Order: sequence, then C-alpha cells, then structure tokens
Amino acid sequence: MPNVEFVYNKVVHNTTNCSTFEIVYGFNPLTSLDLLSMPNISACKHKDAHKVDCVKKLYERVKAQIEKKNESYLMQANKGRKKIVFEPCDWV
Repeated sequence: MPNVEFVYNKVVHNTTNCSTFEIVYGFNPLTSLDLLSMPNISACKHKDAHKVDCVKKLYERVKAQIEKKNESYLMQANKGRKKIVFEPCDWV
C-alpha cells in the first residue's frame, strides 16, 4: 500500500500542475529511494532563505493556478446561463 500512496502523491494534478509531494516538500522524487536521504522534517530548520523563497514562490504559483482553474470551471458552468434581472412589479 505505501507504493500506491507514493505513486498517487507523485502524480501531477490537473488543477495545480504540481504533484502533492512537490507542493509539500518542494521537489518531486523520481523513485521512493530518493526519500531515503531526506532529512527528518521536524528536525530540519530553514537556515537558507533561498529555500524559503522558493517554497513561497511555489505556493504563490499553485494558488494562482488554482484560481485560474476555478475561473475556468465557473466559465464552463455558466456557459448556457443568462443573467436575468427582475424589477419591482415584474410578473414572474
């Protein structure tokens, strides 16, 4: 079951254009063996400001992509709808 979870977390999703693993850890591993050299996250301290900036840029890019995709979904959902404005005393 861990292999299935790894593969699912490694798949690039349509909405974010990133994998779940990449969003959380900042990189996309090729195999599960790449995770063996990963440091313990709780013990890891961000001493390098460059890494923090890269992660912030990644989050901003993902957020913008999600907003863009939501707009696309909204446009598709409202494609055949007409906006109707009723005035007082209109027969409905």
